[in-house]
Amino acid sequence: MGAVAVSDPKVATLLALAVIVLTVRVFGRLLGRIGQPPVIGEIVAGIVLGPSLLGLLTPEASRWLFPAPVVSALGILAQVGLVLFMFMIGMELDLGRLRGHGTRVVTTAVASIVVPLGFALVLAVALYPAYGGSVNKLVFCLYIAAAMAITAFPVLARILKDTGLAGTRVGMISLVSAAINDAFAWCLLAFVLALSRADGPGGGIRTIVLSVMFVAVMIVVVRPLLARLADVPIWLALLVMLLAAWCADQAGIHVIFGGFLAGAIMPRREDWLRSVHERLDVVVSYLLLPVFFVMSGLSTHVEGLRTAAVWGVVALVIVVATLGKLGGTAVAARLAGESRTDAVTLGVLMNTRGLTELVVLSIGLQAGIISSTVYTVMVLMALVTTLLAPPLLRLIEARRRAVTAGPELVTIS
Repeated sequence: MGAVAVSDPKVATLLALAVIVLTVRVFGRLLGRIGQPPVIGEIVAGIVLGPSLLGLLTPEASRWLFPAPVVSALGILAQVGLVLFMFMIGMELDLGRLRGHGTRVVTTAVASIVVPLGFALVLAVALYPAYGGSVNKLVFCLYIAAAMAITAFPVLARILKDTGLAGTRVGMISLVSAAINDAFAWCLLAFVLALSRADGPGGGIRTIVLSVMFVAVMIVVVRPLLARLADVPIWLALLVMLLAAWCADQAGIHVIFGGFLAGAIMPRREDWLRSVHERLDVVVSYLLLPVFFVMSGLSTHVEGLRTAAVWGVVALVIVVATLGKLGGTAVAARLAGESRTDAVTLGVLMNTRGLTELVVLSIGLQAGIISSTVYTVMVLMALVTTLLAPPLLRLIEARRRAVTAGPELVTIS
């Protein structure tokens, strides 16, 4: 009996989904044993199923499991899952808990943008002669700055959820700061892409104007209308989410901000919020969101790290990225009045770049702004900064407990 060829894209997509669910579960368990949250397992699973490992070891199996029609179908599912997840995160965002901390949020957000941008611009100027190629120097430098200023909004949200920080004040500050941070970075990226296409700065300015208008309409018009309803039907909430995601994309920013903003403007009724969350959580967390991470892994090609010079650049990029993001955020938060522990925690959280960085890098690679070597170096930086977050957060928490328990130990002795 010969091998059965799975030719129907619908059937093949079901098989790919089954493999994704199983692989994500296995790697989530394996990495959980060394203290990494499930989201890290999903990222690693994506890399394993992509061309960096499966495609390298068995190209035929990779092409059979993920043919073009299946990848297209999975891409749609991944997009829907990501928007739904950010919608749920937006619903959990209670800005009322940040009253009295506005200065700290603004300070953290600004520092997490400005400091990495400055560090990255200096680094980009140094890298341009060897790695800039024929790309305009201003375009190359601004692109590297935008890429290094990114915080992985969805990955940060997952880490907050997995580590129990989602409902804390520090977690809320980091999430709001990341939202502001990434909105700016996406606008800057749109501006850079406009420059790279020689269309002038008009495209970037258009993105900024449309984004401001979109946010204003959602807050000033849509939010009050929803608040007037005695009970918001879940179909209406999902309709607002989908339209908001579409509008965000049309404005030139990522669809995830549309989903997040739609969730944030929903009425703050605890029973209703809990009901919606319970209905969506299982499908989103265990099926659709893992597809997003695996899809990102399918687009990642880790190669070219073969010389000492490239590895030196990798180390330099990781150090500069961490100093700019973690160090800049932590120092600014400390100056704004946060405790040393909370300031460092905010720095670690904001330094998480994850696969959102890979999306940005893919855009730059496709546009010809960066070479495959620069792409690979930046991919490794994104993965390292993401993998560092959980163990660093555990060390900070252990330090916090040790300091808290100190006086009690002295009294007992």
